[in-house]
Amino acid sequence: MEEFNNILASYAQQDLTPLIQLFIILTFLMFLPAVIFMFTSFIRIIITFSFIKSAIGAQQSIPNQILLGVAIAMTVFIMAPTVNEINEKAVKPYLQEEINFQEALNEAQKPIKSFLLKQTRESDIKLFLESAKMDTKNLTRDDVPLYVLAPAFAISELKTAFQIGFLIYLPFLLIDLVVASTLMAMGMMMLPPVMVSLPFKLLLFIMVDGWNLLIKSLLLSFN
Repeated sequence: MEEFNNILASYAQQDLTPLIQLFIILTFLMFLPAVIFMFTSFIRIIITFSFIKSAIGAQQSIPNQILLGVAIAMTVFIMAPTVNEINEKAVKPYLQEEINFQEALNEAQKPIKSFLLKQTRESDIKLFLESAKMDTKNLTRDDVPLYVLAPAFAISELKTAFQIGFLIYLPFLLIDLVVASTLMAMGMMMLPPVMVSLPFKLLLFIMVDGWNLLIKSLLLSFN
């Protein structure tokens, strides 16, 4: 990561032609989706939405584009304080020529690392530190490199999303069991239980104001 920052700094200090500048911008845009996935709350949100969609059994009723749009909107909302801090401490001072490009990169990393550290488990950080064969005796949480923190954050988000998904599935699984048992007791084994349980799942989700409860729970999980 330090070598990558030094390369960017050397490019920033040179007078690049418009063509080279365009190439660098397009290259950055290619990696933008990966940045969104690896450094934001998007992973937890989109996987949770996938679980709720599967638990209700409405795979065809809820378009993926809708859930993706809501996930992106929530990601922007959750990451807004971090982005504002980067803008205030790194982007604006650099544009005003108060700091150089290397200092701007270092300042931009601090809010990102602060957010990632709050959401990443110690065991996951330890896993990648040991895999990188880094000396952890004198290493504090604030000194963890970003290239170690990013994958640790990703697997932590996956675990958290699966835990949320498990809790989401429980009430809907109970409805499936009750409906399946009732149909079997009535001898209606040819009728798909999923078709009968879907209205009851939707009714339960509406009665508890499911979307409000789900979004509130996700927002609180990041606080």
